[in-house]
Amino acid sequence: MRIDVALAVTDSREAVDGSLYVAKAGEHADGHDFTASAFAAGAVLALAERDVPSAQDADDVETCFPAVVVADAVLAMGVLAAEVVRRIRAHSPLTVIGITGSAGKTTTKDLLAGILAPLGGTVAPMGSYNGEVGVPLTVFRAVETTRYLVIEMGATKIGQINYLAGLVNPDIGVVLCVGSAHAGEFGSIDNIAQAKGELVAALPSDGTAILNFDDSRVRAMSTRASARVTWFTSADAGVGHGPHAGAAGEGAVHARNVRTTDGHPEFDLSFPGDPGTYPVKSQLLGLHHVANLLAAAAAAHAAGAVPADIAASLATQGAASRYRMERTDRADGVTVINDAYNANPESMRAALRTLAELGDGGNRRTWAVLGEMRELGDSSVLEHDLVGRVAVRLNISRLVVVGAAARAMHVGAVMEGSWGKESMFVPDADAAYAVLERELAPGDVVLVKSSNGAGLRFLGDRLVADRIALPTSDATAEPLQQTPGERTQQA
Repeated sequence: MRIDVALAVTDSREAVDGSLYVAKAGEHADGHDFTASAFAAGAVLALAERDVPSAQDADDVETCFPAVVVADAVLAMGVLAAEVVRRIRAHSPLTVIGITGSAGKTTTKDLLAGILAPLGGTVAPMGSYNGEVGVPLTVFRAVETTRYLVIEMGATKIGQINYLAGLVNPDIGVVLCVGSAHAGEFGSIDNIAQAKGELVAALPSDGTAILNFDDSRVRAMSTRASARVTWFTSADAGVGHGPHAGAAGEGAVHARNVRTTDGHPEFDLSFPGDPGTYPVKSQLLGLHHVANLLAAAAAAHAAGAVPADIAASLATQGAASRYRMERTDRADGVTVINDAYNANPESMRAALRTLAELGDGGNRRTWAVLGEMRELGDSSVLEHDLVGRVAVRLNISRLVVVGAAARAMHVGAVMEGSWGKESMFVPDADAAYAVLERELAPGDVVLVKSSNGAGLRFLGDRLVADRIALPTSDATAEPLQQTPGERTQQA
């Protein structure tokens, strides 16, 4: 019997011949209860926290499914993942790149994987696998000849990224930004910064830390690095000097002359130590993606990619994971932007700015259909209120606030000066859909955005279903990947 960890699954419905089924307690169900289903589908061994009976004979003697029984199945997955990385490194060269940040992790890992794939076997997470379950599942897909292993790292508590880094021992670590997402769980933004900085502290002295110079909390992480520091920035000011410059003021991967065309960012890309300048016109939607593009460029450069090839790849890649500024132009002339996989105050404002730009100075009517931003703690009402005010200040034509938890957005918009039908509150997605079906007109641009748990991504899908839709990116090619029992929206 051969067991391939690449076939490891935590969902019995995904089991195939030869699978290792990881039975663990999830948020809504106990995986042990589905062991029989996993074996019926082809699983040959379980990693479990207790024996699971498979049969009982006439003498009441129980037979159990073959299993390795451990105290904690998730921790055992981590041990297996660490051993996989160790064996690959012993066999051939392997570069491990860890990526963290409050926003942009999935887009950045997709871009980076796209750049590195032509250079050698590259493994990156499916969807947003970024926690104690998702990271091992990503590692299990690697083989002895894998050259680049891209790991997305999320966290809901201090110490979690340190644990994940200990499994894969990254050579390169990327920190994108520190925002207020999950501030309610961490207690403060400073605690979020502490958690993100664990990746920097975990890097070896011969590694490379890729840090966002434009985020002051990320910039301060350079003091935690024993590794070489490379910055990325779109700032016009000089970079690579002063107290946060890193070893010998090594400069930055830089975006200059940043602008957008129809919402797509463009800039001139340069690299430290390279006299060339490389124009990039991205297929992604939204100026906020400049930081993700730069981070991917800097990480790829640190991994050995050539600047000209990096720029060429960035210019051709669109969104590879669903529900991230996913644009669909309907046949009736309505444009739908589905950005409802994740939401925090920073990403809400960025998405609204992009929506305002797509309004073409008032020539197109803009709709912001916004739901709850979760896990903001005591600041939740204030942050929702502020988003509503930003929508008014950006002259968004119509604001539709969905769900009681997001109602403060509507209140903020009204207090900022919205009146009549400019802002409305509806109780749920069905009510929002009814409004949109009744009132959308050719030329309108609709942004749908909320935290993943609020579910507005399905409203976005509903708005383009059966419309003979014309997708303008390849984002719809990959279904949303979720690991049962693992949070898929970590900070």
